Amino acid sequence: MQLQIIRAFSGYDKILNLIICKYKKVLEAGLHSAYSFQMIENKLFTVLLLAFCLASAGVVYAADEEATGPQLPVPRFVTLNADEVNLRTGPGLRYPVTLVLKKDGLPVEIIKEFDVWRQIADKDGDKGWVHKSLLSGKRAVIVTGPVQTLLRKPDEGSKPVVKLEPGVIAGLDHCDNQWCYLKVASYKGWIKRDNVWGVLPSEKFAK
Repeated sequence: MQLQIIRAFSGYDKILNLIICKYKKVLEAGLHSAYSFQMIENKLFTVLLLAFCLASAGVVYAADEEATGPQLPVPRFVTLNADEVNLRTGPGLRYPVTLVLKKDGLPVEIIKEFDVWRQIADKDGDKGWVHKSLLSGKRAVIVTGPVQTLLRKPDEGSKPVVKLEPGVIAGLDHCDNQWCYLKVASYKGWIKRDNVWGVLPSEKFAK
């Protein structure tokens, strides 16, 4: 029986110059007065205040990024915790947005830290600063190279489970030496560590 092929999600979009695009209509309409920008700042403050209230009410973010414990290693892999994440040129809201990642659960690598801000890099090497609340400790990987086969056991001679196209995002359960155990859709199985992006070469990862 022919194996099913899981295709890459096509909704992983990157939008450059978000600020210009988002407020283009406002600028074209001539609403460039101090009053207009004050309204924008007020809306931003309201959103931030709401986020703070939700956190105070017990909204749980990723334990990985919010826990108060031993300092976590850098670099390390995490995933996006929102459908749309702004990447900024520096660690703060005053820095401009240069890129937007639009995929909840997308694996990214933390390469620097400053206070509550994290500089991340995606698979393509694009970098930017995000607030740590937009990141999750939940792990995932992106399938690389040609079409890969998920196997029932960590053995190249094992029975195949499903084929995965390059770019498919799969949940990462754990890695055992050179093999990683993935979950994608209703399928589970093993794949060589070298055939995915989202886990360090020497990282010992287990749930």
